[in-house]
Amino acid sequence: MTDEKIMATIKPDGECWQPEIEKMPREQLRELQVKKLKESINVALKSPFYKKRLGDLGITADSIQTPEDIRKLPFTTKQDLRENYPFGLVGGNMDDAIRIHSTSGTTGHPTVVTYSEHDICSWANMIARDMYMVGCRKSDVFQNSSGYGMFTGGLGFQHGAEWLGATTVPAAAGNSKRQIMFIKDFGTTCLHAIPSYAIRLAEVFQEEGVDPRSTKLRTLFIGAEPHTEEQRQRIERLLGVKAYNSFGMTEMNGPGVAFECKYQCGMHLWEDNYIIEIVNPDTLEPVPDGEIGEMVLTTLDRTMMPILRYRTRDLTRIIPGECKCGRTHRRIDRIKGRTDDMFIIKGVNVFPMQVEKILVQYPGLGSNYLITLDTEDDNDIMTVEVELDGLNTDVYPELQKMTRDIQRALKDEILLTPRVKLVKKGSLPVSEGKAVRVKDLRPGRG
Repeated sequence: MTDEKIMATIKPDGECWQPEIEKMPREQLRELQVKKLKESINVALKSPFYKKRLGDLGITADSIQTPEDIRKLPFTTKQDLRENYPFGLVGGNMDDAIRIHSTSGTTGHPTVVTYSEHDICSWANMIARDMYMVGCRKSDVFQNSSGYGMFTGGLGFQHGAEWLGATTVPAAAGNSKRQIMFIKDFGTTCLHAIPSYAIRLAEVFQEEGVDPRSTKLRTLFIGAEPHTEEQRQRIERLLGVKAYNSFGMTEMNGPGVAFECKYQCGMHLWEDNYIIEIVNPDTLEPVPDGEIGEMVLTTLDRTMMPILRYRTRDLTRIIPGECKCGRTHRRIDRIKGRTDDMFIIKGVNVFPMQVEKILVQYPGLGSNYLITLDTEDDNDIMTVEVELDGLNTDVYPELQKMTRDIQRALKDEILLTPRVKLVKKGSLPVSEGKAVRVKDLRPGRG
């Protein structure tokens, strides 16, 4: 599968996959965004959803003269995609559709995205650009431990690695002993894994008596679930690799939307393919660079199903200033949380990552934890269970002291005192997909 238009722009220079695009002057990049946004609006207007939504407001491609004019467009939400399931946002000809992906959605209709051949090639090219940026080349062996099927992480990275020209190992999710066998036998140099699974893989390496540093593995791509800088550094220590953070979501294609360069100081969001806005989630007004807000994204290079001003619900910020790598595409910080995975207890807003930030500071703890919210005598109770790793559960005074220390640290971080339970390794549920961190048992909240 190739797209001659995209292929013509690929002229690697040893640092960049597409140097003319990755280091494009900002003013020229802005002009490109306006051109592509106009094209995207013209396609969107052919869809039932946007024909009515934009038509009612009298918006056409001529409404856009600068990137800032995007604020004239209404927001699109996940609920809009669900209510217009399955193809209400498709503006291209369905005869040109070659693939459909969807989210796993636990209630109601899933979120569906339809792709043309151009869309798949554009997406694969972005991932190849990401991989090349951190030093991967066609001589590398890439192993993918993400699930395939409707989940975008599997096929997304698969086609990106193939576009780069690397040898690919589509190992899929789970079966850690087999993953390690492939890493050893096939000479895997690059691996894609969600953070919680990367730590699990490190544990299995240890159980199998294999030092990951004795393999050729040197590069790890992590994403798909929130994680802290401390967790990333722990993964690097355990596996002896450089672990690069990535951002993606099904509605925006999948993985590859934004990616760290070798300097690991924020993720370059590819502005030739997306327009990014950071807004106050309450007022929906723009916030200054450097200030945390909700990320809003608009696709610029999809011929089948453009999505305009999509409220991602992800909280992040644009990192001010230029990157030492010389790329002009702005950087976003790691995802700080989500406006919809935040929970409120006793009037306090809490994100699971705040809890994880504290737990990773204790070397005697494992990576698996669970936050349970419940009600006792009309009072909300928050309980944090975390598995032990290497500590003897019979040493009661030591465990009691650690429990108190964690409790105090959590109170300082989240401003309320949870219950803390240290449990035996392997006693908490393990998910094959994204780790489930919060169980809300309060009446009407489950």
